Amino acid sequence: MRPGARVGAVIEILQELEKTNLTADRVVTSYTRSRRYIGSKDRREIGNLVFSILRSKLRLTWWLERAGHAEISPRALAIASLSLQSGQTQGDVPSLFSGEGYGPPELTSKEETLIEALSGSELVHPDQPDWVRDEVVPWLHPRLLSRFGSNMAAEMAALQNEADVVLRVNRLKGTRSGAQKALAQEDVATRETAMAPLGLRVEGRRSLRASRAFRDGLIEVQDEGSQLVALLCDAAPGMAVADYCAGAGGKTLALAAEMQGKGRITALDSDAKRLERAGPRLERAGVQIVELKTLPDDSWTAKSAGSFDRVLVDAPCSGSGVWRRQPDARLALTPKRFEGYLQAQRAVLQSASLLVRRGGRLIYATCSLLPEEDEQQVEAFLAANPDFSQLILAEVWNKVLPDVACPAEGFHLLLTPRQHGTDGFFVSILERRLEDT
Repeated sequence: MRPGARVGAVIEILQELEKTNLTADRVVTSYTRSRRYIGSKDRREIGNLVFSILRSKLRLTWWLERAGHAEISPRALAIASLSLQSGQTQGDVPSLFSGEGYGPPELTSKEETLIEALSGSELVHPDQPDWVRDEVVPWLHPRLLSRFGSNMAAEMAALQNEADVVLRVNRLKGTRSGAQKALAQEDVATRETAMAPLGLRVEGRRSLRASRAFRDGLIEVQDEGSQLVALLCDAAPGMAVADYCAGAGGKTLALAAEMQGKGRITALDSDAKRLERAGPRLERAGVQIVELKTLPDDSWTAKSAGSFDRVLVDAPCSGSGVWRRQPDARLALTPKRFEGYLQAQRAVLQSASLLVRRGGRLIYATCSLLPEEDEQQVEAFLAANPDFSQLILAEVWNKVLPDVACPAEGFHLLLTPRQHGTDGFFVSILERRLEDT
């Protein structure tokens, strides 16, 4: 593809994103795969520019408004990104808008004026408000500031970077060293993760679904933070475990591997279609101890009350910890939607707790960095459920990861991209008392 055609594709993808609830990665994948003329190099270039614009949308919008450009459209954002981020000169940008082939139409006089106004400028400007530089909408910025304080700018900058592709080696199929060798034979270079004992970080951007290691179930794509959440469940062979918000089964697979295929896991989710996607993954991984169940199912919940050793609640949340992977989500979050997440977390946590046997554990996790979705939810739950108490996080960590220093103090673990190189995750481990208090 010519450079102009790539820009045209980027604009069309951004337009599609305005009309759909699908995530950016799914829209990009669907768009590029449905057009056979787009090669692998072009797909990467198109995806990189789309995500670059999404990660910088507030700053790009600020510049468009500063330049007096009233229309904040996908086309205007693309022009601003090319002018401020791509290293294009004032004379280069117009050549990308020739109207030829698959390229976008020629520039208007207003757009030519915009390019001139942006010429020589940089994306970050001293006059930008903190929330613009941090790429966080105004109503949400104080909430994150209360979490990070003086580290706010550095933490938000880390969330604007591209995330690594991280793999979890399936211990039911092999070892980490064996997986590294197998991937190396297919020219996929990896390095070991710092904390997760079965994790591998992929060097560069590679498609892994066609690799033999993936097809054989030796590896799964899973962030290191997500792997740590599963490990902190301390699920052992023979246990009964419930993955209460299982989604497509990423943590279910990790739990099954830790249980060495012995015991039983019930993977539950309210989205039947999403849960169905776990089926092929379980089969590929050689996992046979998992039952898939769609929620709500009041009769099953009543029958299963108090029968699980471990119940993992990876609660629905804002997703603020995974903004590196889903930069469009940070702008889609509204106060109303946020309140909906808080209500859902309270309901899910309470319902899931009914499944925990006495002496069993309830593991509450989110991929959120916001205190309202994390500590505050745990505190409210404990106040309403005195038969549960919190475990000191390091005690569980030191048991399951004895060779890795615990990064947490007290009752909670908070992982962030800046501090740990993982996605953002919160974890708290609650235990149901053996006797009533």
